[in-house]
Amino acid sequence: MFEVLMYLFETYIHTDVDAAVEQDVLADELTQAGFHKQEILKALAWLERLADLQEAEETPKWARSEPDSFRIYTQEELYKIDAEGRGFLLFLEQIKVLNSETREIVIDRLMELDPPEIELDDLKWVVMMVLFNVPGSESAYHQLEELIFEQPEGMVH
Repeated sequence: MFEVLMYLFETYIHTDVDAAVEQDVLADELTQAGFHKQEILKALAWLERLADLQEAEETPKWARSEPDSFRIYTQEELYKIDAEGRGFLLFLEQIKVLNSETREIVIDRLMELDPPEIELDDLKWVVMMVLFNVPGSESAYHQLEELIFEQPEGMVH
């Protein structure tokens, strides 16, 4: 499923292709690209849930918290998101790329992914997908994009 999400993100987000493609047409295109129907359906459901969170009138109750609160992870979350990933999420909060609401949306979307454990690179892509889809997060999205893709200048010793 994650490969399908990555394909969609790279194909429709980082290009000028019209993102308002019908699901049937999109599913056919993904099938022609070599993805399995079950993975396509899971990915489309994952994106639909993200869109629902974005379009909600209010932030879901489970995503609300006080700005200076501390996040305690459930056992399932601890297993799926390793210490490196949790540390990266905390870092993103500290530099104001994520706030408590977007952090919770990221965790929600991570928990819906298939792999039992999430790699840091995959976590970064999920954060980018969430920030891209949350209104008002454009600056945070660009800051994360620079952070992830920035190449060090000068000689590496």
